[in-house]
Amino acid sequence: MLMGLAVATLLCPLASALPALAQPKVNIEQNFADSLTAMPKEDLGVSGGFYVPAYSSVAMSQGKLRVDFSVTLSVHNASETQPLVVKRIAYFDTAGKQVESYLKAPVALKPLATVSIFIPTDDVRGGTGANFIVDWAATGEIAEPAVEALMVGGVANAHYAFISQGRPTRTVGKK
Repeated sequence: MLMGLAVATLLCPLASALPALAQPKVNIEQNFADSLTAMPKEDLGVSGGFYVPAYSSVAMSQGKLRVDFSVTLSVHNASETQPLVVKRIAYFDTAGKQVESYLKAPVALKPLATVSIFIPTDDVRGGTGANFIVDWAATGEIAEPAVEALMVGGVANAHYAFISQGRPTRTVGKK
């Protein structure tokens, strides 16, 4: 028993140094219950999408050093009066391969409410060219949502934080 405890103590730092292969599933419905409302019964006649660059790792020092960052993706309903339906939040790596999908089914955000996805520093699956795709919809004309990623990390005594704003990929209105 004492030998097993000693081995576990020696291996524990090694386990925390390895990159994360998978993080526990984010449950938006549970974690952000206060931000959500019932799905609209009307047809979703307006829809759009965002591409959001995210940097879970950044090369520094002429490419000789890799700095890992935590990433927080936030989807804000910018409407003061209407719910925003979030249809998809998907995370992709540098090669364009989907790493994670964060919604089992669409969710409706209350006016001015927000949902977030957090990717910890040790989850480097996204790499230097990670990105999110966020698809949304509404029953009628609505203020376009604000979608952005916040990266936070550091090396030695230097700490960095920066934001990457989502770029609309498409918006489709009623015909």
